[in-house]
Amino acid sequence: MATWVHQLIETAPDAAWAVIDADGQRYSYGALRNLTGILSDQLAAHGVRPGDRVMLVCENCASYAVAVMAASRLAAWIVPVNARHTGEELRAIRDHCGARCMLFTASVSTVAQAHADDFGADASLALGCGDLRATACADVRPEPVEDDPGQRVAALLYTTGTTSAPKAVMLTHRNLCWNGQVSARLRDLTRDDLVLAILPGSHIFGFSSTLFATFHIGACARFEPRFTPEVALRAFAEGVSAMPAVPQMYERILTHLDSTGATLNAPRLRYISAGGAPLDPDLKARVESVFGLALNNGYGITECSPTIAATRPDAPRGDVSCGTALWDVNLSIDAPDADGIGEIVIESPGVMKGYYRNPEATAAALPRAGVFRSGDLGRIDPDGALHVLGRLKELIIRSGFNVYPPEIEAMLTRHDDVLQAAVVPRKAAGNEEILAFVMARNGLTETALADWLRPRLVAYKQPQDIFIVDAFPIAPTGKVLKHKLVSHFAERLAARDAGRKDRE
Repeated sequence: MATWVHQLIETAPDAAWAVIDADGQRYSYGALRNLTGILSDQLAAHGVRPGDRVMLVCENCASYAVAVMAASRLAAWIVPVNARHTGEELRAIRDHCGARCMLFTASVSTVAQAHADDFGADASLALGCGDLRATACADVRPEPVEDDPGQRVAALLYTTGTTSAPKAVMLTHRNLCWNGQVSARLRDLTRDDLVLAILPGSHIFGFSSTLFATFHIGACARFEPRFTPEVALRAFAEGVSAMPAVPQMYERILTHLDSTGATLNAPRLRYISAGGAPLDPDLKARVESVFGLALNNGYGITECSPTIAATRPDAPRGDVSCGTALWDVNLSIDAPDADGIGEIVIESPGVMKGYYRNPEATAAALPRAGVFRSGDLGRIDPDGALHVLGRLKELIIRSGFNVYPPEIEAMLTRHDDVLQAAVVPRKAAGNEEILAFVMARNGLTETALADWLRPRLVAYKQPQDIFIVDAFPIAPTGKVLKHKLVSHFAERLAARDAGRKDRE
């Protein structure tokens, strides 16, 4: 296994394709290695040192991949951040990580270009695959560099997660190279595969499980900076063979096919998977019917590099479990209740080094090196399959009963006119309320949906309020930001509460 992240691109034949950009430009592994050397020299001349944090404000493209590999060659820490973040968010990350400089994929991203202007990125690093703009180097202190290359931090990723205070996850070269290896093995990738890299490369799913898995085996990544159903369908038609994605992407593809009457044309597609959010059983069934392939499901966390468990292509499952633990990963359930449900604890080579500049959170999450307390609720079947039931902090205790939001969400999405559902708790006098937010079609009303749900769930699992909404607050991956739902729809909640008081 590679010791350094940049070594992931060392073993593929020079002439093999490594990257296809959204504009169709192709770059071989030989070209990628050459560009990595050019950029690492330019960054060193610019003032980047081992142990420095290099912040990369990006969308998916060849220059993004080159920047990641170049930072690795310099033993610097890459800090990939989605260019769709606001300037305020970028400043907070820059200041927290103590970035030596900021890089922007400005030549392929209008939002990155706007940020480059805003941050005064006057230096231009010419690559020939989309130039990068860079800010001047700040007067910051580099972090100490470990003697063991595998223990050196390769990347600092800021989590969106389900909490309102993102943390900076330190992932080592060994963490990320291990994940690239097992992710490639999980998907049976070969050098003939063309992998659709449409998940944001700033997110751990696109960064590690997509890019590094592709490079580990010497396959080719087809970059797309942003997801749309049309972009994905065109990539399928042009020979994509594997697509890791989030469930919301499949939902949008199916909706597009249904609304346009188009048919799926995917002559080489052989592997599809979902992760990053709960997989609804109805969506799984519909995707498998349209694609004619098993939709593999997985469980991963940024702090674990991220992959932990997944279903296997050669052993498809009829349920929506996350499959069994990956090779070298051990799972356990801490403090299980009578139904075997408790906190998922992970022991894995992918477990992070810790949270940057947050020793208290690190101590709470890592009882010992290589072991991570996930904060997720789950249970493990006798055959080893993991079922993730939500966040420990999202557990709703209603009238003394434990209620798990994914169970209610799964039932809601069984309704033909429900496209997506998100369930969260809200404190009430001496109790907790269940709030359901639903995206629907065909004029489905909140009252009609509540009537439909009533005979299908026990009374203590019935939502106290259902809200039909046009859209959810989401992360760049499409993951619903549940912690923002109550504040996002505060006016509607207040109006509903006021109406209830008037009736009383």
